[in-house]
Amino acid sequence: MGWSEFRKTGLTHHQPAASVKGYTLVTPMYTGDTYLLDMDGRIVHQWHLTSHLRSFYGRLLPSGNLLIMGADASVTPPAVPEGTVPPFDASIRRIGGNATHLREVDWDGNIVWEYANPAIHHDFVRLENGNTLVNEFVEIPGEVAKAVRGGYRERNMPPMISDDFVEVDPKGKEVRRIHLWELLDPRRDAMCALERRLEWTHTNSLDVFPNGDILFSCRHNSTIGIIDTKGKLTWKLGWPAFAHQHHASVLANGHVQVFDNGMHRRGAPRSAVLEIDPKDNSVVWQYMANPEVAFLSANISSAERQPGGNVLICEGATGRVFEVTPKGETVWEWITPFQHRMPTGNLSPAIFRAHRYSAHNPALAGRELDPANHAATNRMYGLAD
Repeated sequence: MGWSEFRKTGLTHHQPAASVKGYTLVTPMYTGDTYLLDMDGRIVHQWHLTSHLRSFYGRLLPSGNLLIMGADASVTPPAVPEGTVPPFDASIRRIGGNATHLREVDWDGNIVWEYANPAIHHDFVRLENGNTLVNEFVEIPGEVAKAVRGGYRERNMPPMISDDFVEVDPKGKEVRRIHLWELLDPRRDAMCALERRLEWTHTNSLDVFPNGDILFSCRHNSTIGIIDTKGKLTWKLGWPAFAHQHHASVLANGHVQVFDNGMHRRGAPRSAVLEIDPKDNSVVWQYMANPEVAFLSANISSAERQPGGNVLICEGATGRVFEVTPKGETVWEWITPFQHRMPTGNLSPAIFRAHRYSAHNPALAGRELDPANHAATNRMYGLAD
């Protein structure tokens, strides 16, 4: 989605009779802040993470605590002399989505739990048993890396990286590890030719079925898949069904929903949201804009199914969050006023994902959600009435 530099921010459209009521959680990437918004797009609660944590993505737990991933800005990657091969640590610290900490903070932002690991990235799931599932960058064996097809080479390339899925208990002790690179096929699950041969997979989302099976999404080889509780890959689907996708999620009917970013696809780039039946790989529902070019996010982004069938979509790269009905009608739209200055000096409105929580959600029980308590911040960002 392209836009004018004079575009309106905040709430831009709302059809109250057709939208799903609730509060929308957004974490502007790397700003250190997370906001809960009402249906009028106003801030009703804010978490400001002190210290050096540059937050990347957060979600609410039933307790009302915020589980949030970020990178400690005080920890810098080791220097790499020009013309030499970067070590593993230096390589992963320069990859998008990399984090150093996963923190659980209470309603007031106090840290109640923390897991530190400089190789975690992108996503996490708090399991019903109280453990937490995370992504971890890992260096893969040289013989596997050589067999991986696709990608392009650069001089002084570091060793190839893939992902492990790691379950840790509340004390941070590892209790399970799955090597994704052992489950995929280096030839059949080839990398996109336009990605450098550093990351074979680049897993950007994790979700868990009610029976404990893991659903994952890999951007660099455009693959989503399911791993059962015994660690066996039971299903996978990839390009050209979608391209460089994000946020594969489990639906109540057992289907899989995925945000298809649509980059490096056949035809002109465009984004879409797909509902896929894993039994036969059929697309049983999809959302695309009309014209198609009106909906495009080259990276990040999410789609969350709401009660009744509406979908909350985060067009992440542009900071646009909107809700559509099953018929594709837009009934709520909010454009972020929050921007982060990148190392290049350019401003970024990026939001990795957005979530909506019902007023009856246990996480919000008894919470004061009055935009008047954040009047100054709402006015500063143009979100006040």
